[in-house]
Amino acid sequence: MKLILALLLTTSYSLSFWMQVNPLPIGSALPKGGIKMKDVSGKLMSLQDVKTSNGLLVIFNANTCPYVLKNQARTSDIAQYAQQKSIGIVVLNANEGYRHSEDSYAAMQKYAVAQSYKWPYAMDSDSELADAFGATRAPECFLFDGKSILVYHGAIDDNPADETKIKRQHLKEAINEMLAGKEITVKESRIIGCAIKRKG
Repeated sequence: MKLILALLLTTSYSLSFWMQVNPLPIGSALPKGGIKMKDVSGKLMSLQDVKTSNGLLVIFNANTCPYVLKNQARTSDIAQYAQQKSIGIVVLNANEGYRHSEDSYAAMQKYAVAQSYKWPYAMDSDSELADAFGATRAPECFLFDGKSILVYHGAIDDNPADETKIKRQHLKEAINEMLAGKEITVKESRIIGCAIKRKG
């Protein structure tokens, strides 16, 4: 009886966890836009603070993940492109499981300086936004339009593992189509990256 109860509790917990991280469907409204997060500058900010009338780009990232390192230049390029198009951009670190090591706040500050970030790099405490977005990987991108509706979710391009084999820049194309008022051709793409390390 105790074994059955333990199995039921474990199953219930697992289902609850996976329900929390189901990907946010395309067409969804921006979740938890008012939650304040600590940026590497020391300031508190929310997604609503960063969003512009043209939209918002949210990228879940980390400091040392091999796939993040492979995508460092691409992340900076697309963030700069979004800024040029007057789209709000924020990079979030949800790695609560590594908060006392390579994804600590101090490590995030050093990483942002090393990467010459000119946009917010904020700590997603308790992976609250990652859970709300259903984000599971780093890097993982979410693009919202000017009405705070999700129009694209996925990778920066079609080959996160090897930039020499990129055939399509999904996120850049989605930004261009969104701003032109067109239907997004590729709304979702395959994400390859390191698992977000949640607490516990």
